[in-house]
Amino acid sequence: MDHLSLNIPPAAPPPGHSAAPLDAIDRAILRELTADGRMSIRALAERVRISRSNAYARLERLLAEGVITGFSARVDPVRAGLGTTAYVLVSIDQHAWRDVSVNLREVPYVQHLAFVGGDVDLVMLVRTPDTATLRDVVLAGIHAVTGVRSTRTWIVFEETPGSSANG
Repeated sequence: MDHLSLNIPPAAPPPGHSAAPLDAIDRAILRELTADGRMSIRALAERVRISRSNAYARLERLLAEGVITGFSARVDPVRAGLGTTAYVLVSIDQHAWRDVSVNLREVPYVQHLAFVGGDVDLVMLVRTPDTATLRDVVLAGIHAVTGVRSTRTWIVFEETPGSSANG
């Protein structure tokens, strides 16, 4: 029996390794769904120039393999009341990284947290209503976490959307 017949999700590739390569049609499907995750299978098939059954089968495979992990709405942070954006670079005590990670995920207004290699240990994307709230998040939220040694905050003046990493 294969893993699909038992409803057991396929094993994730080891950290630092990629899953099986995607072909041009898979990348086109990802590009289209990234632009509009609400499109119908029919519209998807038309845009990538394949049959509906092929589009449906590929979408199901991309979901089953964990390539597509879900669908969400893109929210304009300014219109949602989060007009101040900053990247907060965090240095931590190395032995405490697991606890620090868990605790930093609970800090309000943190939208993304990534462990990185280099001069700092973590990069956090923080969106707040104003700079006073940002100050409180950094000084009373992030610095209150045991194991955080220091932070550097980079305020974002303007953002432009990036291109899709899907080719």
